[in-house]
Amino acid sequence: MTVLSLAMILAEGARRYPDKVAVVDGATRVTYAELWHQARSYAAGLRALGVGPGDTVAVLIPNVLDFPRVYYAALAVGARIVPVHLLLGAEEVAYTLRDSGTDVLVAHSSQLALGAAAAQATGTRLVSVGPTPPGLADAPTRLEDVSAEVEPLHTYVTREAEDTAVVFYTSGTTGEPKGALLTHLNLVMNATVNAFDVHDVSADDVMLGCLPLFHTYGQTVAMNAAFRLGATVVLLARFTGEAALELMVRERVTIFHGVPTMYIGLLQAAATADRPLSSPAAENQRRKLPKLRFGSSGGASLPVAVLERFADLFSAPIYEGYGLSETSPTATTNQPVFGTRPGSIGHAIWGVEVEIARAEVEDRIEFVPTGELGEIVIRGHNVFAGYFNRPEATAEAMTDGWFRSGDLGTKDDQGFVTVVDRKKDLVIRGGFNVYPREVEEALARHPSVQQVAVIGVPDDVLGEEICAVVVPNPGGAAEEELVDWAKQKLGKHKYPRQVRFVDALPLGPSHKVLKRVLRQRFAEQPGG
Repeated sequence: MTVLSLAMILAEGARRYPDKVAVVDGATRVTYAELWHQARSYAAGLRALGVGPGDTVAVLIPNVLDFPRVYYAALAVGARIVPVHLLLGAEEVAYTLRDSGTDVLVAHSSQLALGAAAAQATGTRLVSVGPTPPGLADAPTRLEDVSAEVEPLHTYVTREAEDTAVVFYTSGTTGEPKGALLTHLNLVMNATVNAFDVHDVSADDVMLGCLPLFHTYGQTVAMNAAFRLGATVVLLARFTGEAALELMVRERVTIFHGVPTMYIGLLQAAATADRPLSSPAAENQRRKLPKLRFGSSGGASLPVAVLERFADLFSAPIYEGYGLSETSPTATTNQPVFGTRPGSIGHAIWGVEVEIARAEVEDRIEFVPTGELGEIVIRGHNVFAGYFNRPEATAEAMTDGWFRSGDLGTKDDQGFVTVVDRKKDLVIRGGFNVYPREVEEALARHPSVQQVAVIGVPDDVLGEEICAVVVPNPGGAAEEELVDWAKQKLGKHKYPRQVRFVDALPLGPSHKVLKRVLRQRFAEQPGG
């Protein structure tokens, strides 16, 4: 038996950096020693409520200090964690609780209405954390009150390396969401490699924690990796470009982790923050941009135009990476040791293999020649243990020890991997394959385009037609202008014949663009 617990990341942080600030949440600053003590206190409270090794604790908490407190408390008592997306409805949360067999739901006071509805529907015990709203009838037990009556755990409960630590529920773009089982080994290794092997990061760095901590990217890369090396995490509960810039300047943030929509929001806010002032006396106050060392991007493909604008404005590179809930999440990223290439997702991280296999061959892994298109497949310490209670889905996702990502990509002779698109997002127009990302990259360079998502819509003659859904910059844009722009840069079968303008693209809980929502919305609208 190999003993390993994800809780040891915070325990070791407290031992090595006891007086270092671990988390900044508004005006509150908590050191590593204080945070680990608070987590052990909450762990004792959970134990008093009957939670023990192997039990399941669901967590419904925004990006506030109580998230790491409860997260590491559940790990310390030996339970496994189910992070719940905050933007789900009560029925969706109830599904997650029921499917995962959750024993206790810990809900922040700001989420009590949602938590109570889901808990009541499933018979799950509800526990609150955070200040109880005034006048609340039938308030649930507060974890803080229970914890105050018992002594904190001396240390964390022993777990085995292959025990499940966290169950991440996939977005459910096809069928019902599935619970991906991530082990203590998966998550400790991914946090460690992200902390020490991928980029030049140290305990002196300050990271902005604006990615949702209930999501795998924010949880592993922005929180666990930071705690692994003793860095400081500055929490931001609700992301806006303006709020992020202000907070990064005030707290002297050096590293920003985000998804593409966040980088676009930063650029919009920075365009105002960096506007020259007319008064010479105010010139010293002109620049209100943080002095970042670098940013990392994941969750969706980052338009190269956005990467270039960010590097120019912030004088800092963005290292784009790639991963999934099933891969802990990081599988590849651009890394200085290998060199970087805009538009690519870089190289596989240490201890992980990433290859390209024939997508049409499902019963075995058959690699394609260098440079050819195929399905991205992954194996290594980061690959999950399977889907909870879904052996058929697990068998479908795993072939010969490789995880089939469902993403199409290429790998060149220097080892750089490039994502071309999701298999499910492929548009087949008149028998020709069109990859939306290529069209999006072309349109993103138009000065009138703020954001763009390309989808396929039904067409009686061609099967599918290409439609660009655009959020324009102030001043707007004309459909014909964008079509002509794309026509000059793309093949005749690739440029969009339809352009739809929207005020905002629909985003999921992890700030990914929901293309399925766009397809549903525009599928029956006439072309033009």
